[in-house]
Amino acid sequence: MQRLRYALPLLLALALSGCFYRYQAQAPVASSYPYSEQQRMQAAHHWEILAEHQAEQILDNERLRGQPLHLVADEHDGEFSRGFHALLTSALVRRGAWVTTRPEAAIRVDFDVEAVTHNDRGYLRPPHGALTAVAAGIAVAALPINQWREPALALIPAAAGADVISGSWVARSDQEVIITTRAIDRDRILYSSSQLYYINEGDSRHYAAPDHRDEPVLPSVSISNEW
Repeated sequence: MQRLRYALPLLLALALSGCFYRYQAQAPVASSYPYSEQQRMQAAHHWEILAEHQAEQILDNERLRGQPLHLVADEHDGEFSRGFHALLTSALVRRGAWVTTRPEAAIRVDFDVEAVTHNDRGYLRPPHGALTAVAAGIAVAALPINQWREPALALIPAAAGADVISGSWVARSDQEVIITTRAIDRDRILYSSSQLYYINEGDSRHYAAPDHRDEPVLPSVSISNEW
C-alpha cells in the first residue's frame, strides 16, 4: 500500500507529460494513410485490360456516345503508348464506336503517361493478415511434427496455405506510372480519367518516349601503365 501511494504521483506525472508532448509538438507529427492497395502493371495483357476499361468509360459518357473519335498517335511514342493506342482503338471499334483517322470535326482522344520514381520511400507495412498467415502456417506446421510419424508430411499444410495466398504476393516497387486518358473537343475537355499503377523497375523504359529514356550506364575500366 505504501509503494502504491508513492507510485501514483509518478504515474500521474508521466501521463501529464505525455499529454503535454502530444499537444505541444513543434511540427506536425507524421501519420500514415489507411491501408490501401494498388495494382502492378507488368504485362501487355494489363495494358489491354486498361484499354478495355477506358473504351467502356468513354462510350458510357453521354457527351461522347455517337461522336466521331480520333485517337492521336505519335511516331516517337514509347512501347506502352504505341501498344495502348492500338489496344484502345480495337476496344472502341469492337464496341461499335465511330473511330476515324481524320482529325477534322472529330473529338480528339489522347493519353499521357507520367513515370514516378521514389528515391527515399519509408517503411511499407505488409498487407492485412500477412503476419497472421505466416504465424498460422508455423503453428499448423508444428502440430503435425509433434503428432505425425513422418516429419516431411508437416510441409503439406504450410504448402497448401502458401498456395492459397501466394497469388497476392507482390514485391514492393519504387516505380509508378500515372496514365491519363482524355477526350477533347477543340479546347474543351469532355472526359478525363487517370489511373495509377506500380511497375517493375526494369519496365520504366516502356513508359518513356525514346528521347527521354535514361541511357544505360556502361562500366568503366581505368587503364594505367603502372604495375
